[in-house]
Amino acid sequence: MTAVPDHDRPAPTVTRRRRVRAALAAAAALAMTVAAAGTASAQEGPGFAPPDEATVTPGVMTRTGDEGAQCTANFVFTDGADVFLGQAAHCAGTGGPTELDGCGAASLPLGTPVEIEGADRPGTLAYSSWIAMQEGGETDPNACRYNDFALVRIDPADVAATNPTMPFYGGPTAVDTDGTAAGEIVFGYGDSSLRQGIGALRPKTGTSAGTSGAGWTHTLTTVPPGVPGDSGSGYLSGDGSALGVLSTLNLAPAAGTNGVTDLRSALDYANGPGGFDGSLRLVPGERPFDPKVVPVDPAGLTG
Repeated sequence: MTAVPDHDRPAPTVTRRRRVRAALAAAAALAMTVAAAGTASAQEGPGFAPPDEATVTPGVMTRTGDEGAQCTANFVFTDGADVFLGQAAHCAGTGGPTELDGCGAASLPLGTPVEIEGADRPGTLAYSSWIAMQEGGETDPNACRYNDFALVRIDPADVAATNPTMPFYGGPTAVDTDGTAAGEIVFGYGDSSLRQGIGALRPKTGTSAGTSGAGWTHTLTTVPPGVPGDSGSGYLSGDGSALGVLSTLNLAPAAGTNGVTDLRSALDYANGPGGFDGSLRLVPGERPFDPKVVPVDPAGLTG
């Protein structure tokens, strides 16, 4: 898959909208069957803000380094000591937009300050799959190509302003463990500055073309599509589990699709070669997952 240069992308084609419209009808049916039970995370992150009051959540903007590109946080994680926001490793990359091999691409170092929307103090880059793979001499081509995951340590003073609940959809309920099949419904939430603060354009609904790269990646088609600035944002499976992290904006083989790093694979790597020794875990959201349908009429996305 080929990454798109850092500029806005055209709107989805009518054909793509029709395909996704059919998927959205299935999502509406799914909404009738999702359990209403909540997913408590208080024991995971004592001192979190209530969902309605939190200013640091999945989906906030991040900016890594003095001149770093704007990205979007995915989920909240903890190792039992610190609280982290997830983003893409390439958000700290110092090369061009097509330098996507994490086993060779250059990155800002660990400890780099990361501006977090809604936080009073900057976070710090605490983990990068790219740095971990390079330091460990990783040679698996699928890991090198698709393991695009990083962690930003939230300053302890901002943990009380943090909540792990995904805006709009609620959840995540857990980490997805079985990938996606072709046609499976997916949900995402991006916060690119290209959307100029229009909240209705942030949630995304669509379908997966399936899992590939030996389980490391998923190709997704959503309305609206992921655009530059959405990099690192989180995606949920049809049951509300945390599926993955937006990694690429694709020109080929299917223009307008997005490549998403599989979160389960990325966490397994971080908990193994990455050095967390099994301590790193997702913090579930505090609201039940609600697979609400995103409007597919562009006129309904501009208000």
